[in-house]
Amino acid sequence: MPPASPLNYTSWILVGTIFNFFVFRYRKQWWMRYNYILSAALDAGVAFMTVLLYFALDLENRHLHWWGSDPDIVPEHCDFARCPTAKGISIDGCPTF
Repeated sequence: MPPASPLNYTSWILVGTIFNFFVFRYRKQWWMRYNYILSAALDAGVAFMTVLLYFALDLENRHLHWWGSDPDIVPEHCDFARCPTAKGISIDGCPTF
């Protein structure tokens, strides 16, 4: 997954556990019939929302500021993620390889 908040991981684990453990164990015929349909629906929903948000927000130069997208409010991103990893490139505050 790309940079994601704990909410993304929690929902991923919750859906995966319910569908691939409980439904698989107790309703195997239902799981065999709808497993790939659910997977395709979730993937299509992500793709559709990505395109919709691009057209709705980026084309109009609008940006959402909420607790999950602002690293100043929730600093869960690594400071070294902005540092280059190629040999010989040096930037102040970054380790040199």
